[in-house]
Amino acid sequence: MSISTDDSTMAETCETCGDETPHEVGIRLLTESREAKNAEFSREPYRVTTCRACGTETLTRMNNE
Repeated sequence: MSISTDDSTMAETCETCGDETPHEVGIRLLTESREAKNAEFSREPYRVTTCRACGTETLTRMNNE
């Protein structure tokens, strides 16, 4: 299957497809605290990649200490 890429995609390895495929890449802020009173202080940035071939979404925490 041939997939065209444009400026909003990057070629990355997809573990599901087992090959290098076009991916959409972005950043998402996720709240990690389950307690409402601390939620505003527990947002962390995640790198989100979505394979354009199979649709698999991968989240990687950007702020690993």
